[in-house]
Amino acid sequence: MTIESQDPYEQEIIRAYRRLLRQLSHLPKADRKLIRKAFEMAREAHASQKRKSGEPYILHPLEVARIVAAELGIDDPTSIICALLHDVVEDTEVELEDIQREFGNKAMHIINGLTKISTGPGLDAEVQSKQAETFRKILLTISDDIRVVLVKLADRLHNMRTMGAMREEKMRKITAETLYIYAPLAHRLGLYEIKTELEDLSFRFSNPQLYQQISEQLENKKKKARRYISRFVRSLKAELRGSEFSYTVKSRFKSIYSIYSKMQRKNLPFEEIFDIYAIRIILKSSPEKEREDCWRVYSLISNLYRPNPKRLRDWITVPKENGYESLHTTLMGPEGQWVEVQIRTTRMDDIAEKGIAAHWKYKEDGSVQDALLTEWIGRIRDILQNPDLDALEAVTEFKARLTPEDVFAYTPKGELVRLPFHSTALDFAYKIHTNIGHTAIGAKINTHTVPLDTQVRPGDQVEIINSKKIQVKEDWLRIVKTHKAKDSIRAILRKRKRRIIDSGRELFLRGARPYNIDETHHYFKELLAYFVLPDSDSFFYKLGKHTIDMERIQEFIRLKEAGEEILPLGKDAAAPPEPDAPLDKDTLVLTDKMDIDKTALATCCTPIPGDEILGFHQGEVLVIHRTTCVNAIKLMAEFGSRIVNAKWHSKASDNVEFLVAIRVTGLDKQGMLIDLIRIISQKMKLNMRGVTIESHDGMFDGLFRIYVGSSDELTRLVTNIKKLQNVYSVGRVDTHQETTLESL
Repeated sequence: MTIESQDPYEQEIIRAYRRLLRQLSHLPKADRKLIRKAFEMAREAHASQKRKSGEPYILHPLEVARIVAAELGIDDPTSIICALLHDVVEDTEVELEDIQREFGNKAMHIINGLTKISTGPGLDAEVQSKQAETFRKILLTISDDIRVVLVKLADRLHNMRTMGAMREEKMRKITAETLYIYAPLAHRLGLYEIKTELEDLSFRFSNPQLYQQISEQLENKKKKARRYISRFVRSLKAELRGSEFSYTVKSRFKSIYSIYSKMQRKNLPFEEIFDIYAIRIILKSSPEKEREDCWRVYSLISNLYRPNPKRLRDWITVPKENGYESLHTTLMGPEGQWVEVQIRTTRMDDIAEKGIAAHWKYKEDGSVQDALLTEWIGRIRDILQNPDLDALEAVTEFKARLTPEDVFAYTPKGELVRLPFHSTALDFAYKIHTNIGHTAIGAKINTHTVPLDTQVRPGDQVEIINSKKIQVKEDWLRIVKTHKAKDSIRAILRKRKRRIIDSGRELFLRGARPYNIDETHHYFKELLAYFVLPDSDSFFYKLGKHTIDMERIQEFIRLKEAGEEILPLGKDAAAPPEPDAPLDKDTLVLTDKMDIDKTALATCCTPIPGDEILGFHQGEVLVIHRTTCVNAIKLMAEFGSRIVNAKWHSKASDNVEFLVAIRVTGLDKQGMLIDLIRIISQKMKLNMRGVTIESHDGMFDGLFRIYVGSSDELTRLVTNIKKLQNVYSVGRVDTHQETTLESL
């Protein structure tokens, strides 16, 4: 039968399969035959299934396999087979034994890992979040065979590309998960193109209007930028023409989501985002001359254009933790414009484009031959298998590990120490040795004495000041950022707590011995109820800490023996938490004044009428967040089942005022504050709750907390303030963006 005579869907299936085969034409015939067998198994297994769009389901695994081969650059037969079959065990009658029989143990283990990600065992009542438990399963597979995670990323990417057919609430949950875990995971693995597309697609589906607005602004700016880039590149090539280097020059534009993130982070309008593009010089170089060649090119182009010394980034001498290598500089180009230039070799560029797929090789067991990545995987497995962390805590710890930006500091002897970003002097101490951490009382950073919670910055020389005794405090858990430090502190706190419990038990037995009472006596359970404590360890701990008086215990025993009724002392912090109220999953929208009165507005993002919002069930209260709130994204990712769609009623703001914060920056001219207050209070007739302001080097940075009725009213206020001379920027900020300005 010819392709033209078949129905349209059958034609599309054949075209998709042929697209995949074109990516695999270099494989031996025997491997292609196995892939054909996997395709036929998947096609038959999914024969009766359709996607939300109405297309045959088999098109999805075919496209996932193509993404794995073409976009992730992983084209070994096992990876392709597993991509084709990644859903068959979960969704069809195919069993793992069938996979093992036809394709071997490795394929079976990978597909088993992918199936565990999707389904997994029944959830224990103790688990706080189904999403967190799912993420934990995903991440545990990293150290079994990283191909599980790579296929899952390809699966998520295709689902994001075809998400238009889904319901809005499902769309929001998936985009939040993607931004919270999958995009950072792709970034950590060096898959920058995948990471960028996942972010842009999430932004496009979660905030379509703003996405479209920035997209149009970017396209308009690209037209002018391309002419400038062309002129700038010509001058670079002219400078390099006399050298012996073989090279290519590329340019790339900032992604829409990264532009949006910078606008939010810096509180800038689109017009003030200047680094929307970068130039990339890619050299052909031998391994032994790579670093030297990159620095020689830097020397040549910095003779042509003045470099900004504060913007030099050397990731060649010390690569990023995910393997990224490049030399970044920012040059003052024609017309006084700063231009970022990245200098790297073809090998470095391959790693930058393909991530781990470009520089890892499979061993026979499917693990990764890359020292930094292997070390990171080991640390991740330690986190996820830590019995002291529930699923949500484990995923939060992992999330903190996804940022590949590291800090390199030095010991007094000049030894290099790698630490995660935001690490403190106490983290540094534990990195050197556990006992150095346990006995730390302070630190010297660059010869200056500082407290242990001082953040270590790149290039710092750190010396830890120690005592002869262990100094560990419970507060240290809030100071340290690294997993090793937290584990070491928890371990010694557990030992200390056990000693206190044993001391409390001994004290109890000694004090209760005259009454012939011990832990097995029926009075003991009544004692726990009297002090409202959940178990014997809690009781003995309080007794060992002397927060429970032995004389009170003896008095309790005497009253019991006298037959008197004794009422509990009242609940304290040791009482078990109340279970959450059952959630009403059918609640979809909040529309009227009554709904507003029954809910709480999140203080982190201060939603107001006109904002796009969602609701989050927190016990019996429904907390309203803006959909763009960073906390809302985290909640959607971790507690998707407790999210409901919400929207403002058209009359929600009648006679109601809402507190928002705006940040204004500009030149610190006399009378500026008076002009701002005049617009807010007199022209807009808005009430203010407070003003904080700082002035530095002729610039002011002000934070105004104002009551408004709607987002439209806020927009009018921002527009009026922008008209003031010497105002550089003005915009709304969430609570997490407010700095610690001194209050007026």
